[in-house]
Amino acid sequence: MDRFAAMQAFVVVADARGFAPAAQRLGVSPSVVTRLVARLENQLGIRLLQRTTRSVTLTDAGARYLERARSILSDLEEAEESASVERARPTGRLVVSAPALFGRLHVSPLMCRYLNQNPDVVGELTLSDRVVNLIDDGIDLAVRIGHLADSSLIARPAGSTRRVLVASPSYLERRGVPATPLELARHQTIQFRPLASVTEWSFSEGGRELRVPLASHYTTNSADAALWHAEHDGGLTFALSYQVADALQAGRLNIVLEDYEPAPLPIHFVYPSSRLLSAKVRTFVELGAATCDWRF
Repeated sequence: MDRFAAMQAFVVVADARGFAPAAQRLGVSPSVVTRLVARLENQLGIRLLQRTTRSVTLTDAGARYLERARSILSDLEEAEESASVERARPTGRLVVSAPALFGRLHVSPLMCRYLNQNPDVVGELTLSDRVVNLIDDGIDLAVRIGHLADSSLIARPAGSTRRVLVASPSYLERRGVPATPLELARHQTIQFRPLASVTEWSFSEGGRELRVPLASHYTTNSADAALWHAEHDGGLTFALSYQVADALQAGRLNIVLEDYEPAPLPIHFVYPSSRLLSAKVRTFVELGAATCDWRF
């Protein structure tokens, strides 16, 4: 039995949730797909799929095997690519993930330059403030801002960004400029929280972290919405410096408590360590390193 063919058939059946649509994707008959999966189950001595007349679902063992099968097939694909003389030429589909606002402002122009230079690559840029699982979501490369928690990823530094507290000049004129973080208790604050509720803001005082309780006047999961409200006299909000560069230059926002500013956050290109570095990922990172000044 060609175990790789059987493994591929199983993965496609799991993705397509059926033997008939899997066969259509693979360009073979449903009976061929059925035999390949059955032989794989016999070889492993476990049932990978539950079959009914209406649906095909993964067993618990099948769900665990699916993750490993994807990784093995991915490694095989890239091993073949690395052995090919075509490896030096970027080809295929490149999926890049980035935070919403940073992606729109900075990663999108990089993707545009890259695709213009590499016509054999088909690009896909996914913008979301959610931290995606690169392997599960089929992402080749991600741009991430902040300290990395996932040690299984390969990371290449791409820059850093300050964290600044800002408000509109008219708001500060009306309510006063806070001299210390503790004075924020008498101010209106705007919270941008893409993932989870934040109950305090962190500052730096004499090299030590200072945490200030937060009672937000306005909360949103959109950085654009938070900054719009701040520009329209809604209060103070924490932002990354790249997010407010234009507003600061135009005088729509001012930075406050600069002496208490927390340490900058790193910006990285990250990609799965379990995969060989493909030409398309390598050249995208190299172009970013050569042309993008992401020090904000």
